[in-house]
Amino acid sequence: MELLPDFWKEDYWLPPGVTWRDMEQLGDSNRPRPQDLLIALPLALGFVALRYMFERFVAPPMARCLGVKNRLQVTAAPSPKLESFYTQRSRQPSQSEIVSLMLLCGKTQRQIETWFRRRRNQDRPCQTKKFGEAAWRFFFYLTAFMAGLSCLVDKPWFWDLRECWRQYPLQPMEGTHYWYYMLELGFYGSLLLRISVDVKRKDFKEQVIHHLATIFLLSFSYCANYIRIGTLVMLLHDSSDILLESAKMFNYGAGWRKSCDTLFVVFAVVFLVTRLVIFPSKIIHTTLVLSMEVFEPFAGYYFFNILLMVLQALHIFWAGLILRMVYKFLKGKLEKDERSDEESEVEEEEEDKGGEENKDQGGDCYWEKSKDSLNSKLSMLTNSCVLNNLANHRSSVVDRMRKAQ
Repeated sequence: MELLPDFWKEDYWLPPGVTWRDMEQLGDSNRPRPQDLLIALPLALGFVALRYMFERFVAPPMARCLGVKNRLQVTAAPSPKLESFYTQRSRQPSQSEIVSLMLLCGKTQRQIETWFRRRRNQDRPCQTKKFGEAAWRFFFYLTAFMAGLSCLVDKPWFWDLRECWRQYPLQPMEGTHYWYYMLELGFYGSLLLRISVDVKRKDFKEQVIHHLATIFLLSFSYCANYIRIGTLVMLLHDSSDILLESAKMFNYGAGWRKSCDTLFVVFAVVFLVTRLVIFPSKIIHTTLVLSMEVFEPFAGYYFFNILLMVLQALHIFWAGLILRMVYKFLKGKLEKDERSDEESEVEEEEEDKGGEENKDQGGDCYWEKSKDSLNSKLSMLTNSCVLNNLANHRSSVVDRMRKAQ
């Protein structure tokens, strides 16, 4: 605090009339101190190392037990020119770029498109990698939830939310709550450290925002002694994450469709209830309204509630995806997890399935694919006509020169 006196001004972190000296009444072992957060850095590195060992030695036997198998992939033929374009320009070339690559490499359009499709599939993560990631998260969330529930179930604020603010901020911190905070903070720190090598999903940006908001929320709530309400927020989030990761694990396995569907339905219900009902009606209402019965608003009060609002906005976004999945599930068309089990790169089939299968996917989708195919053929026809005209024009010029001689 002596290094950044303006940053640690009491007006930012504590209610009016409370000073850091007042917090010292709790004793060093019973009050949160900002320097305690430094332990989250080695914990994050420890989680990275532990996860590496888990995915290498524990996850593969589990995957075999559940029948997880990697898809057979046809590798793209070596082509330095196409590889250079793929790595430096684009993984999905436009129609004009495909025409240029045809002239550059002497390949047909179908050969170019097949090469890029196979090359993209080479970069896609295998099923065992995705299973290992889901299994690691499942075991952490399960452990964290059980540990958090055991250290909170006998606390008065677990049953009466007004107890979260009684005598705030002069509330002693227990050792179990300290480690609960540090382990959660270290885990989310490890997720950020691994963000570049983890499976990229289509809600990648939202996941990054979620991790950052969670880390800021945990760090600030710890320093400002919002620990009672903070532990409830962590417990609430872990409850549905367990079901999500377990459903994904069974989804990657073979012959577990009913188990996956059952877990998905339970997850959807728990997520919607905890994130869209309990979180705003209990947690946010407690921090916005009930806390004002004890102290007046201050800078930390607004900052903490803004972070909770950011989390709630993300909950609404993910709830929309989940409800869309529920709709497809009821219609019998659910094939992919639209929230967390679909990569940003849409998987393409190795060969065309035929017009009838495209029609089954819906009129609009079929029309778009037909239009793309028509544009491609028209482009090839145009190029062919232009080349033929140039060839005819050149031959006519040569004939006239011969006659002139």
